[in-house]
Formats: sequence, structure tokens, C-alpha cells
Amino acid sequence: MLGAIIGDVVGSVYEFDNIRTKQFPLLSEKSKFTDDTVLTVAVMDWILHENNKNQETAQIYLRKWGQKYPYSGFGCRFFDWLNTKTPKPYGSYGNGCAMRISALGWISDDIEVVKSLSDTVTGVTHNHPEGLKGAFVVAQLISMARQCKSKIEMQMFACQYYDLNFDYEELRRTYKFNEKAQTTIPQAIYCFLASNNFIDCLRTSVSIGGDTDTLCAISCAIAEAYYNYIPEELIDGVRNKLPDEMLIIIDEFKKKYGGN
Repeated sequence: MLGAIIGDVVGSVYEFDNIRTKQFPLLSEKSKFTDDTVLTVAVMDWILHENNKNQETAQIYLRKWGQKYPYSGFGCRFFDWLNTKTPKPYGSYGNGCAMRISALGWISDDIEVVKSLSDTVTGVTHNHPEGLKGAFVVAQLISMARQCKSKIEMQMFACQYYDLNFDYEELRRTYKFNEKAQTTIPQAIYCFLASNNFIDCLRTSVSIGGDTDTLCAISCAIAEAYYNYIPEELIDGVRNKLPDEMLIIIDEFKKKYGGN
């Protein structure tokens, strides 16, 4: 289940140094995992090992993994949430709601189950309506992709929540760094819909700029489920940048639920 993590690692290099072209090296010595990967693994761990899937246990897993890697790029409010003795939701509508949600799209074909679990794990921090909406939409698109729904069907679903009427060249010229869910998730969905394969989705996402690690984590999480193919060379390159304790969770999740 590496789509989101690959997007994060590849996009990490260009987050604060946007490159407005599809021609760039996918991996380099500077490529690294960030908070997007850390929390994606945390949600996978929660799904795999927690029988009582409620906000209290979701909070435990997110804090456990976040505290293992405190300097991986968390926003200030999430960092404070990690370290307070009495963590509470803080009304966030940041794009972090969707960067960590991808695993939920792999575990059920039932939209009500996906929404319930998405609201549960998202609401411990991102309990603003835009945060809850964004996480659910991304998780459900992944579930739809797994069920071999068409891009038209997926677009129709997403358009109930977001305006996806973008132009690629205009985005590439004008899109700016933004951490809001409502100005990251639609663009990420568009990049997936406009792509021809996983690598094209990755390159398209990087090329429009913005918060590239999170943008790519979201778009590529959907692309993995839809295209069901990621080149082995890229998988191996990203796995080599991850610690063993993450790989254990990733491999266990893949064995139980599928993915690359």
C-alpha cells in the first residue's frame, strides 16, 4: 500500500522548491519520507492491530507514531497536539486530513463503513467540516478505484463535494503552496483524473507545484488503487528510504488488504 508513501517521498524534494515541469528525477539523495508517511503508517497500524476502532484508540496510534518521528514536518498545531497531556480536536481543515487516510479505502467496499472510520480517525484532530469531508472523499475514491469503478463514476462522486473544473496549464502557472484541504484535495483529484498511469499522475502532481508531498500523497494513493501497477524500481527505491518498523506495517497491510 505504497501509493501515498511514494507520492510523499517523491514530492518531498519539491515542496518548497516547486518545479513546473514533468521532467525531473523521481528519486534523489534528498528524497525522504515526511509526516505524510508517518501518519499513513499510523493509520495502517490502527486498522491492523486495534479491535476497538474509536477516536480514543485512533488518537493513541497517531500520537505513538508521531512521537517516534517528531521532526518529520508536522504543522505547529499538530505538533502541539502530539505533545500535550490532554489532546483534543482543534478544528483543523488542513490537508493533513487526507494525506494520512488512504489505508481506509482498502478495507471496505461499503461507503458507510468508509465514512464512519474516516470520520473517526480524522475527527481526533481535523474535526472541521472541510477536514472531515476531504478525508472521506479521498478514502471513498480509493475504495471506488479498488472496485474497478470508472474515472467518470469517480469524477461524478467527487464533483458532489468539489469543483474539479481545472485547466492543467493554468494550474501549472498559478497554483501556489497552500495547506488547506479545500485547496489541495480537488487539485490532487484532478491530477489523478488527468493522468494516464501511476507515474504520469506523480509527475503531473509535482508539476503543478504547491504542497507537493501532500498533493502527491493524495493523488498517488488514488492512482495506486486505480492503475494497480507501480514500477518495481520505484517501489524498491522508496522502500530503501523507510525504516524497518514502517516496512513491517506496510508489508503486513499489503498481505491482508492488497496493494503494491
